This record gives sequence, C-alpha cells and structure tokens, in this order.
Amino acid sequence: MQTGLDIFEKYWPKKLRGARIGLVVHPASVNKKLEHAFDCLIKSKKIKLTALFGPQHGIRGETQDNMIEWEGFRDKKTGLPVYSLYGQTRKPHSSMLRDIDVMVIDMQDVGSRYYTFIWTMELCMQECLEAGKSVVILDRPNPLGGVHTEGPVLDMDYVSFVGQRPVPVRHGMTIGEIGGYLKNEFYPALDFHVIAMRGWDRKMWFDETGLPWVMPSPNMPTLDTAIVYPGMCLLEGTNLSEGRGTTRPFEIFGAPFIDPDALVKRLNDFKLAGVSFRPMYFQPTFQKHAGELCGGAQIHVVNRERFRPFKTGVAIIKAIHDLCPGHSEWKQPPYEYVTDKLPIDILAGSDRVRKDIERGTALERMEDWWKEQCLEFHKNIRKKYLIYT
Repeated sequence: MQTGLDIFEKYWPKKLRGARIGLVVHPASVNKKLEHAFDCLIKSKKIKLTALFGPQHGIRGETQDNMIEWEGFRDKKTGLPVYSLYGQTRKPHSSMLRDIDVMVIDMQDVGSRYYTFIWTMELCMQECLEAGKSVVILDRPNPLGGVHTEGPVLDMDYVSFVGQRPVPVRHGMTIGEIGGYLKNEFYPALDFHVIAMRGWDRKMWFDETGLPWVMPSPNMPTLDTAIVYPGMCLLEGTNLSEGRGTTRPFEIFGAPFIDPDALVKRLNDFKLAGVSFRPMYFQPTFQKHAGELCGGAQIHVVNRERFRPFKTGVAIIKAIHDLCPGHSEWKQPPYEYVTDKLPIDILAGSDRVRKDIERGTALERMEDWWKEQCLEFHKNIRKKYLIYT
C-alpha cells in the first residue's frame, strides 16, 4: 500500500503547483524507505517548502514526557524556520503563514481522540481559513483499522486539547477522514484536499500494511501500545501509573498501594474479551511514582478483534477504585490547558464515566450508553466522511 506521502507528487492538486508549502510533521512522517516528509517535499519540483511546523513532542520527538512545551528554532539541516504548535501557541499565528500558500499536514495518528495531532490539524485548518491559505492532508492508516468505534462521544462542555469536537474515543477514521469531517461540518469555506492512500483496507491493522512502525511520539513505541491506548490513556486522569517511565507504557499499570494478585483476580471477574492480565511489580523511572515500587499488572491482548480497549481501561480504574478506597484518587487539574475540570472528565469527554465508577454502576450498563453514542455518531456523521469503503 502507499500513503499520501508516497504518492503526493502524482496526485498533487494542479491548482496548487508552484505553491509555497508549510509542512506539519513529526517523527513518523516518513515514507516506505524511512525518508522523512521534509526530505521528500524539499526535493519536489512541483512545490517550494518554506517552513516546518511541529506538534506535541516536536518534529523529531525532542520532548519525551507528556505535556512538555517546546519553542521554535531554525532547522540546521534545511535552514528552514521551525514553528512550535505546542508551546506559547497551539494555533499558528498569521505571521507564521506569511510565507506559505498551502499547509501540508502529514502526521501518523493512532486512532484515539486523546491523541493531540488531529486537534493540531484542526487548529491549522482554522488559521488557514482565516488567512486564505489551502490545506492538503497526506493521509495515513489508522493503526487500529477503520472498523471499530468505542467510547463516549465528546460532550462539548468538556472541550480541551485532547478533544475539540464530538467524536468517540476510538473513532475508527484516518486523519484524512477526520479532516474531511472537520472541514465539512465546521470549515466549509476552507480550500481543503486529501491525498488518499492507495491499497489500504478498513480491516487492516498497521502490521498488515507493510509499512514500518516509527514512534509517532516517544511513549507510543509499538503497535501494541496503540491498541491499548484508547482505554489506558484514561489512567492519566488518576493517581495510577499508566506505565510512563517503563519500557511498556500503557501496557503496564499500577501504584505502590496495589496488591497485584488481588487486582488481577478482580479484573478477571469482568470476563473482558480478548485480553489477559499478568500480575507484576515495576518501578517507573520518571512521571508518576518515579523510583517507587508499584504493584500492578501488564495487559496482554490475545485477540485484538474482540478486545475493547476503552471498556478495559474503565474496568481497570473501576477495579482499583473498589479495591483501594482511600488510596485511589482522581488527578486534579490543570490538564491539557484546562484548569476548571477534572482530567478524567476531560479525557472521557464528560463526567458520566467518573460518576458511574463512583456510584458503582455495573460495567455492562456503562458500556450500553457509550455504544449507543457511537452508533448515533456513525449513522449521523462518520459514515458520510469515510474515504475507504
């Protein structure tokens, strides 16, 4: 199969030939030969690359930990200005677009609403509309495939940089499809183009594409990480370690106050599909509980088609909330630039998940309401914007 980057020269819009390009990229913006997008575009005779833009973690993954801002610089390799979209500003200033005609966006998403790259894309779309610039998306696969959706649809009272528009947590769309949704629903006057992939099927997981996995962010080391992330990122809204500072972030989880065997026994009571849990101890090297011995478990996904990551993440928080009263706590704000709401509510997209856990609502009853939300989103919104059917 071929990504938008692999074939951009062949399918570049004719009316944009000769345009000055601003390129939004990160470490995984590579072609099949592992050549980075800025190397590919700078060689093109159809366009002129004039500026680079980087999202959270930088254009080459310069910032390791979560929610660490960075500022722009001049790229030594190309001599081009590099503008940060995760520092003093997350939306490009009009001055940053002065020397460009088109914003090209080539970022590998991981299929979860929390992952900030799709919201960086939206903020670029906003500014390009206001400045009269065009946007071209070089599309890439959703690593989780494009079939399954899961989790609550964002309530707009809980907007943040981990969710700016109503989409489910696991959205089952490519970055180009998300872009089409945003354009048509919110920015209809924007001059917007998607260079679609060739050879991608919605049923494909990333390891079935033949493409090399490059970490899109420092704590997304493998496809296995991306598979569990739609549920395990919820732990960022708690005092539990989500495995940052270990070699298996988001697959390993726990806290110093947890008995691993008791936890796994409780998790097994949920009879979650497609997953097994291994009790373990670990010691994070940074982030929550750094240097402390934590009890917890590792997720082992044994059937990824049946596995439901969001349900699993909720089950883990619910189990620890019930097993460790007085120890399990919700993380307090600020979180992703929001200061007046709990991080768990920001991540879930409403306060309903948290309140259901606090009142002891059965997991299956919780799943019922977010399944209904996903179905409504698909019928009314999502299916209109699917490029690959």
